[in-house]
Amino acid sequence: MAETVEFSLLGLDSLLGKIQAVKYETKRKGGRAALRRAANVVAEKAKQGAERLDNKETGRAISDNIAVRWNGRLFKRSGDLGFRVGVLHGALLADGGDLSPNAPTPHWRLLEFGTEKMPAAPFMRPALADNISEVTGTFITEYEKAIDRAIKRALKKGETA
Repeated sequence: MAETVEFSLLGLDSLLGKIQAVKYETKRKGGRAALRRAANVVAEKAKQGAERLDNKETGRAISDNIAVRWNGRLFKRSGDLGFRVGVLHGALLADGGDLSPNAPTPHWRLLEFGTEKMPAAPFMRPALADNISEVTGTFITEYEKAIDRAIKRALKKGETA
């Protein structure tokens, strides 16, 4: 005949609280910071590529308009973290365009993708494709740091409770 054995775990609430704190910290705060650092690597490489194509005679520079933006729509829909790396401003020039510094540069698409009369000179796509190991390495190291900080913080919180 089998005997039943009953046991209880004391202090499990503290452990579960620490796990929740680490989960929140790494998914939201630490994960977002690590992903931003990785996206900044892509943006920097894209700026370097765009500087090769920028026309120095005009004030408009594609490299000045490359930016990293938080993808709030993705986060609200799925809860996944995401950043977008792209060129600022719209696709159309108002009033024939402005040649001042930091003016819109919709012609970046023509350079990136080419036309039937002009071959493509991509600078955005290679920024990620050629540097994927550096980007993932940056993300991994930054995320590990965030996890370590979250664990230390959770342990410190557990000691005071």
